[in-house]
Amino acid sequence: MRRAAAAAALCALLVPASASALTADSRYELVHGCYGLRSESLGRLVATDSGPFRMQATDLGSYLLYGVKRDFLTGNDTTNLVTAATEATDAADWRVDVDGNAFKLTLPSLKKALATNAAGALVLVDPGAAGRFTFAPAQGCPEYPEVDVNATGTPYRAPLSYGESKGMVEAHMHLMAWQFLGGKVHCGRPWHRFGAPYALVDCPEHYPGNGAVNGVDTVYAGQTAHDPVGWPTFKDWPNHGSVVHEQTYWKWLERAWRGGLRVYVNLLVENAVLCEVYPLKQNSCNEMESVIRQWHSTHEFQDYIDAQYGGPGKGWFRIVTNPYEARRVVNQGKLAVVLGIEVSKLFDCGETNDVPQCSTAQIDRLLDLVHGMGVRDMELINKFDNALGGVAGDAGNTGLIVNQGNRYATGHYWRFQTCPANPRDPMHQASDEPQATAPGTGGDSLAGNIIQSFLPPGTLPLYPDPPHCNTKGLTQLGEHLVRRMMDKKMIVDPDHLGVLARNNVLSILESKRYSGVISSHSWSTPDAFPRIFKLGGLVIPKPNSATSFVRNWKAIKPMRDPKYVFGFGWGADAGGFGTQGGPRNGPNPVTYPFKSPDGSVTLDRAHSGQRVWDINQDGVAQYGLYPDYIEDVRHLAGQEMIDDLQRGAEAYLQMWERADGVPGPECRSHRGIFTATGANRVRLDSTPDQALRSGGQPRTRGRTWTYCVKGPNTLQDARYRAVVAFTPGQRVGLIASTAPGHKALHVGVGQPVRLLRGKAARFGTADVRARRLRSGARLVFGVRRGHVRYVAVASAEAARTPARLRSYLRLAGLR
Repeated sequence: MRRAAAAAALCALLVPASASALTADSRYELVHGCYGLRSESLGRLVATDSGPFRMQATDLGSYLLYGVKRDFLTGNDTTNLVTAATEATDAADWRVDVDGNAFKLTLPSLKKALATNAAGALVLVDPGAAGRFTFAPAQGCPEYPEVDVNATGTPYRAPLSYGESKGMVEAHMHLMAWQFLGGKVHCGRPWHRFGAPYALVDCPEHYPGNGAVNGVDTVYAGQTAHDPVGWPTFKDWPNHGSVVHEQTYWKWLERAWRGGLRVYVNLLVENAVLCEVYPLKQNSCNEMESVIRQWHSTHEFQDYIDAQYGGPGKGWFRIVTNPYEARRVVNQGKLAVVLGIEVSKLFDCGETNDVPQCSTAQIDRLLDLVHGMGVRDMELINKFDNALGGVAGDAGNTGLIVNQGNRYATGHYWRFQTCPANPRDPMHQASDEPQATAPGTGGDSLAGNIIQSFLPPGTLPLYPDPPHCNTKGLTQLGEHLVRRMMDKKMIVDPDHLGVLARNNVLSILESKRYSGVISSHSWSTPDAFPRIFKLGGLVIPKPNSATSFVRNWKAIKPMRDPKYVFGFGWGADAGGFGTQGGPRNGPNPVTYPFKSPDGSVTLDRAHSGQRVWDINQDGVAQYGLYPDYIEDVRHLAGQEMIDDLQRGAEAYLQMWERADGVPGPECRSHRGIFTATGANRVRLDSTPDQALRSGGQPRTRGRTWTYCVKGPNTLQDARYRAVVAFTPGQRVGLIASTAPGHKALHVGVGQPVRLLRGKAARFGTADVRARRLRSGARLVFGVRRGHVRYVAVASAEAARTPARLRSYLRLAGLR
């Protein structure tokens, strides 16, 4: 829905200006509406040169009043008059609060409030003397300048909050990278309280005459200079080959969400070495300080989106801290955002000439801190060796340059030797050097450019024949951290670790059968993939060209463990050091408009100001083009790959559940007793979360959950199943099984009814036989052809009447 239509709809829903029933949330509901300002003391609309006003939210409860002349209602601290200004400033950012049956408007920046004088003019007064106003719905307000998503339709919502999810996963992103490396390398930002014209601007250093440090910018198709103007023309940026310009503006991210993205791992990122050597900065280079700064900004970002959607919790961007909350968010059709960390000296654990600069106590203290902040996913290392382990090196010329940074960070160069043959997978030689890419387009070329520009060169050691592997493995401090992460049920990302260190990490995870592991962006070598899959983890590649992405899917999928749900996704690394996929320039291009993978949303070419984007011409120039990229992938690979991408969110959530202690998808025992409280470790009347923790992950999730059953001498007997059915109130109402060996009051599946004796005979004579228990629950068994077909236990709620009980049996597929 376009903004004007949305504003009109909001106007229609809002209470009239004369109504007396305002609530605390009424101030949020003004967003994007068109209103005249009515003074309660004057009893009429205030006459202004600018009004009526479009209410453009800057934060929860704060607004720009954007006038019909495309100006802003602005206070003057010197004259205490209220006038119109052509630019948004702090003095135009009004806080709106409910005051009885009206509103009061204040300017926090000036510590003044809005009122009217005797002549009826708007003036600034002490907040204690604030005037009272109402907003009268009006017409004629211009739309505030903003990026369009060019997507129509309602994003898919699952029918049940606890059921199977549908959607795609982004496993490796740096949404707040505009603040890292001192805050002066990245140009633009993902949001600004005054909107796109203020967020999407280039760095001053990129303008003509200020190019002393412009060499850090990744080359655009052979060009070292670019048009620095962003909004509204975007002539040269964002660009799929640039790593220093904003690509994840909130409206671009919104388009990706509308296009089917449902899980988003936002890694708080920093590299102290690169920050220190880069000459321009406005933020501290301490990595943990940067993590905290970006954490605050991520929450501010969530608040900003909430403000655009009508109040706290109403936005589509939701930070989550456990897999159960994440599933509910995804099934609401929103974006579940998982917070993670990727820095070079995690918890300030650097090393100088092999001497650690941290302790286990420091690691424990800072791990407790970030876990309390909601961080649930971490890499141990980034570009350089640290006190936790050895790093994987970059390829080609970039590696030569980044090695100089390792010496700066640690006092020594990488200690590489020829890699030993890999006995686990002779088809793939493990190596700490990723596949080389074309000069100027390497995934981490920004690091090399900064080091080359601002560090003096040194004499590199002579290494033996490639392939090269770092001789430094996981240290005792690194092992301590991995074990503490498992204790806290966090997700371990072994990317960027050297082969030896990564193998050490995987061995620790294997010793505990720990599923919480993900290779998120192509920095683990293929020898590790089968081990990650066998643990129940995920392998997610970086999406370069669409053809290479399809090729990665074809190579990775056969390594999966069929025991677990397989889902695919991508780790774009946008905002960090990662370039994005360029135009494919091949046959069968994307045609516009097209449908999202789930069919719920129609997407046309994306518009941003005066720029129109086309995946066939621009590649993934900005994050909002990922739905277009996935459509291109569909043209190349077909529906099977799209289905795997649509299972990406579910695969991630199930991996996270197992990390959180939920038993994996094991088959139920071929023996089990049904009692008045439950069966198969699941209790009647438990919530879905409780049932999941006790009963483990089911094969299917809907209103009923199904589990496979072991045979007496087999891991699975496909003829039988166990079922859990939920009430509309999301409580376990029925537990049933068709497996021989499962019994209720000595009644076992498969028994001839004529042999039933004692209490069992009191069940009744119909094909469904039930006995009420003291708790109000019922033990149930079904009969077919003289034999017991299933046994079950139903809660008092589910068995309130015979008809209701039969409805639950039908729901479970037993009638």
